[in-house]
Amino acid sequence: QVHVVESGGGLVQAGGSLTLSCAASGGMFSDYSMGWFRQAPGREREFVAAIRWDGGRTYYADSAEGRFTISRDNGNTVNLQMNSLKGEGTAVYYCAASPPATGWGAWDAQYDSWGQGTQVTVSS
Repeated sequence: QVHVVESGGGLVQAGGSLTLSCAASGGMFSDYSMGWFRQAPGREREFVAAIRWDGGRTYYADSAEGRFTISRDNGNTVNLQMNSLKGEGTAVYYCAASPPATGWGAWDAQYDSWGQGTQVTVSS
């Protein structure tokens, strides 16, 4: 089981950009599909983006499609590039790892390792 730690959150103006990073350790990172989720105040956690274990496919929530990009490198890092941020983007963003047995996608139950989250605040 991998351990994941998020970084890169902060305060950004509406329309601006921010890149979140997720560093994984303690497991075979290359076998894991990775996802980003977020939870806004008073709301349930929601899916943002996912990338398959081999980087060959990505999947986005409608709210992220066309503005966010998820990527992974050959090391142990997954990034979420967020452009044209809106106020609704204010949330705690979580990185999560999905083991091979559970596949990949938007269902949070597929992911068995979660980070502590990083706060993103979009000011208007």
